[in-house]
Amino acid sequence: MFVRKKKNRSGSTSIVIVDKRGGRFKELHTVGIANGDGDIAALMDKGRKWIDEYNGVRRIDFEGIDRKTAEISDAEHFLNNIDSVLLNGAKMILDKVYDSIGFNCITDNILRQLVIARLCQPMSKMATVEYLKSHFDEDVNLSKIYRYLDKLYNTQQDTVQRISVEHTFKVIGGRVEMLFYDVTSLYFESFREDVLRSPGFSKDGKTAETQIILGLLVCENGYPLAYSLFNGAQYESYTMIPVIDDFKQRFGIDDFIVVADSGFMIKRNIELLRSGGYDFIVGARIKKSAPQIKEWILSLPHEDGLCHETTLENGDRLIVTYSSRRAAKDEFNRRKGVERLRKSFASGKITKDKINKRGYNKFLKIDNDVAVSINEDKIAEDAKWDGMKGYVTNTSLTAPDVVAQYRGLWVVERAFRVSKGTIETRPIFHFTEKRIEAHVCLCFVAFKVYKELERILHTLGMGLSVDSVLKIAKTISTIRLKLPINDKIMTRTMILTPEHRSLQPLLDYLGV
Repeated sequence: MFVRKKKNRSGSTSIVIVDKRGGRFKELHTVGIANGDGDIAALMDKGRKWIDEYNGVRRIDFEGIDRKTAEISDAEHFLNNIDSVLLNGAKMILDKVYDSIGFNCITDNILRQLVIARLCQPMSKMATVEYLKSHFDEDVNLSKIYRYLDKLYNTQQDTVQRISVEHTFKVIGGRVEMLFYDVTSLYFESFREDVLRSPGFSKDGKTAETQIILGLLVCENGYPLAYSLFNGAQYESYTMIPVIDDFKQRFGIDDFIVVADSGFMIKRNIELLRSGGYDFIVGARIKKSAPQIKEWILSLPHEDGLCHETTLENGDRLIVTYSSRRAAKDEFNRRKGVERLRKSFASGKITKDKINKRGYNKFLKIDNDVAVSINEDKIAEDAKWDGMKGYVTNTSLTAPDVVAQYRGLWVVERAFRVSKGTIETRPIFHFTEKRIEAHVCLCFVAFKVYKELERILHTLGMGLSVDSVLKIAKTISTIRLKLPINDKIMTRTMILTPEHRSLQPLLDYLGV
């Protein structure tokens, strides 16, 4: 855009503002008509001031200007000055939640970037670098990420868990009443074994790959408290007591009831819980009870909603309930399993290909098929237990309360589903112990942020899940516009669609 002198037929000179667009010159504004050099100079100065004052933006009341053409010109000028468009709606929300928990006291911004990227689009660390750049215009060096993982392992894991515990206590009123514990397996796309990675019983059906065991402690409503990692071949039942003892010692908390499923109901654990002064509710292995207890259980009426109770020899209470829904499920699962057996062994023979090949069984040699048959008596015996469920406790809670608290274990199972699904904690592609543990720590922080956002949504009564909110937020963009004369960048977050506006209560609450 510039000032031009144009000779008229009358001999006068017109001073006009001209702009070049699409290879053509367009007159935007006539400054005036001059008849002498002095007038020309004055009008030329006036034209330059006009350009400086309006930066080429046409006034809507200019006479003789084609308004439609000028509107297009203005729009082109605006678009040409866009610096970038960021798809950062989800990041703006997660940033605020991350800070509200207290993780911002960890000054390394890489942790924040990795956590938010994992919640938005979980992927490899290399792909995460590209995602951060393309969506948030954040430059993170891959080698710097790997160096940070080592730092996270060495100095910040304890800080992360302390922040999580302190925040959890704040949102639940300062006291943990129930401590739910469970474990899961996290596998590697690798067969290499070391101190941490080993083959073991995989909850993901990965029988050949190496794995690690993750033990997780959560409290009411599924708020995560702490976690520990174990060798992939570790017997699950032996993980519970070390995790609980460590939690108690680190945070000085002992006024809680330990809740765990029947997989942890072994004599060693019960004795350690009792000697440690812990109150507990543990799923009972009723089919392995003493003969007189089994006889008592099988004599109980099959009625929904009733709780039956007896005292064991060691003074603990055994509570037994019946559920018709559970009975139907037990019967269905058994029927499916037996039908599969009947089909597999219809010939009455078991061949080598039906032998479990895990471990050293692969070295077995079978010269002749082995005769097999279905034990109908065992099927009938198993059916007697359909719908029956037992709970062992040393608390003074009423039987219905014991059952209700035990059912709270679903919060741990859901934590594992979210961690493995939304956050994609596994498969793990790291190979050193430090980076494996740092990766799990990173995923723990991501799950904590996920749960806090879930709590906020519930508090606001928005009726939206975390996944739905993040899906919508990913379509919210922020435009960055250059202001060349002011030498500034102006930003504007675009809340355009009805879906975007549905998040307004959350955005207002977080101050986004």
